[in-house]
Amino acid sequence: MKATCRRWFCGLLAGLLVLMGLCAAVVYRVDPCFYYRLGEEGGAFFNERYQAAGMIRSVPADTVLMGTSMAANYRASWIGETFGGTGLRITIPDGYLSEFDQAMDLLFRTHAPQRVIFGLDLNILVRDESGLTGAMPAYLYNANPVDDVRYLLNKDTLYYSLYTLMTRQEGTEQTLDEGFTWDGGIWWNHMTALDNYERPELAGETLPPDAYLAAAADNLAVVEQWVTDHPDTQFDIFFPPYSILFWDKAARQGTTDAMLAALELAVDTLAPYENVRVYGFLLDEDIVMNLDYYCDYVHHSGEVSRLLLAKLAADEEELTEENIGSTLENWRETVVNYDYEKFWDESFWIAWNASHSDLVGAKSA
Repeated sequence: MKATCRRWFCGLLAGLLVLMGLCAAVVYRVDPCFYYRLGEEGGAFFNERYQAAGMIRSVPADTVLMGTSMAANYRASWIGETFGGTGLRITIPDGYLSEFDQAMDLLFRTHAPQRVIFGLDLNILVRDESGLTGAMPAYLYNANPVDDVRYLLNKDTLYYSLYTLMTRQEGTEQTLDEGFTWDGGIWWNHMTALDNYERPELAGETLPPDAYLAAAADNLAVVEQWVTDHPDTQFDIFFPPYSILFWDKAARQGTTDAMLAALELAVDTLAPYENVRVYGFLLDEDIVMNLDYYCDYVHHSGEVSRLLLAKLAADEEELTEENIGSTLENWRETVVNYDYEKFWDESFWIAWNASHSDLVGAKSA
């Protein structure tokens, strides 16, 4: 009886080992997260948090642009063309600063770039880490080689391997340049932006200016650590240009002064460093007030991404300790007194379409 049980147990163990070996072999061969290699033609792009680690490992770049979904529609080739050398774009949608910290740590352990461009979303700056989930696979980013086995023996990566094989079979792989971009097929227009904007009800109270400062200080401490740990790297920190609808939302929720105070803290904290430049694209009227650049209240088109890269290269719209006070005072005056109600006035759009008939015709073509 004991011999039978032993044989049964050994057979079961052998079967499990074979299955585990097969799983590891499939994941290693397909390598869906680019952990060991990135094909010259690109691959199947399906999960930024899983695949960013592989992209960082596999693509040495002179300039790396990193950010949330606001950075998704930049192309690595544009970055390289603008700043010279090779470019790379890393996106972590709705990312927390602790998640970006993992990616940044891996970046400098593998291929330290000459320049890092970081899109510091205002919404991300002012929130704490209480909503952080376990979506970021830390074992792909840390320096511990032992737990890499979790990549090879993982139901998620096995599933992603099968998905990658299907994508290859269908011939729908993407290049690295286009991976995770989503601006194709979207009508970037004021109507799209307004349709996708859920206007909040008026809040009954206004947040005090210091409401977000504690969370912002904690987040800025993470960015400061990057800057001080890597003094030979140029850090260009920019605030992505949310549309004017964002400021309508802030006004209705009573968060305008708190948002601006956090923005001022960010500039006062980061601008003094010699290897940092801070850019206030969030305050660019030509972009922010043109809803034809947007598909909702924050996300802008790839066209704007190219424009912002050019502005970065030309050092336009830099925020400094000297100009931040007056700049924010002027911006507050603008957004507090802005006529937001016009966006829901049909006569305004009739007049707008009449005065922009050439643009309307081009958009319709």
